[in-house]
Amino acid sequence: MSHLRGFYVRRLITIVGLLASLAGPLAAQAHAQSPAPAAPPAASDDSSASPIDGVAARIEDDVILESEVRELAAFQVLSDGQAKPRNELIRELADQWIVRGEANTAKFAFPSADEIENAYRQFVKQFPSSEEFQKRLTAADLTEAAVKRILAQQLYLAHFLEYRFRAAAQIDDQEVETYYNDEFVPQLKARNETVPPLEDVEDTIREVLVQRAINDRAEKWLEDTRQRLRIDIVSDRSGS
Repeated sequence: MSHLRGFYVRRLITIVGLLASLAGPLAAQAHAQSPAPAAPPAASDDSSASPIDGVAARIEDDVILESEVRELAAFQVLSDGQAKPRNELIRELADQWIVRGEANTAKFAFPSADEIENAYRQFVKQFPSSEEFQKRLTAADLTEAAVKRILAQQLYLAHFLEYRFRAAAQIDDQEVETYYNDEFVPQLKARNETVPPLEDVEDTIREVLVQRAINDRAEKWLEDTRQRLRIDIVSDRSGS
């Protein structure tokens, strides 16, 4: 499964609220996000606390814990079937740390309970059945509450990136037409599907291109910010 192209285009973030897939010619409808001046609640840990939790990385005067790495790995196993290597997991968590710090400073609004529930429902629908979801949830050693908490954080960060970079993501009519002719039409023809006229899909295509522009700007910002931070990865002593 694809989840907001892994966080953040990596836009953590992951899952609902933006486009279902940039590769697919018929994307979900545009999602406009307006911030409200409310600070996000602190994330609560509903899982059983481990007696010992190691430090996976140090980022400025903060740390990324091994339990955070394990939880992200478990979520990736649940959603994608396998987890990324440890260093990539830590990089994603570092990116989340960067975006969360900016969002918290801006007092950006945390997703509502309804948004979180909807994200969870959409996430579960990506599995063949609710029974299969529960089976894989158990295999990944996650709880429903943990998944909702992860999705809530990912929505929060993805919405903030949307808010921060959308205004600069301007798409002109020529870009829309080029995408239609070079990507949209060939994809449908390759699947022997009917090709709708440009005017019927213009708004959707424009949103796809806006999201691409947001992704590009967010990735560039993260790359620049990452280079200015002190991030030290601690060797994995678990032997895994």
